[in-house]
Amino acid sequence: MKLIDELKFTDDGLIPAIAQDDATGDILMMAWMNQESLRLTLESGNAVYWSRSRKKLWKKGEESGNVQKVLSIHFDCDADVLLLRITQIGGAACHTGHRSCFYREVTDGGNGWRENGDILFDPSTVYKK
Repeated sequence: MKLIDELKFTDDGLIPAIAQDDATGDILMMAWMNQESLRLTLESGNAVYWSRSRKKLWKKGEESGNVQKVLSIHFDCDADVLLLRITQIGGAACHTGHRSCFYREVTDGGNGWRENGDILFDPSTVYKK
């Protein structure tokens, strides 16, 4: 049976996809995929997501050059979450310029937070729209 037939997409046709750096194990980001973005990812070997805010396919790195080469795709026991083991080209996965989207750490028992990690690029110079 095909992978897409095994997966449980939400009512709006999406499935969460976690991008993990294959070399370090770092979780870099979470985005959404639909059947078409998953098919394009499988065909191209590069991560393609579905942008809920823009309501269109989003080829990771199409503007920034920070492409994600997909080495393997895994799914969880409930078949409702994908894990993409990737090589992050360009260093930064986050549109803020950070390596990981998870650069904020909760502190003080949930009463605060702090930023961790360096900014690898200036988003205002990369995303000129």
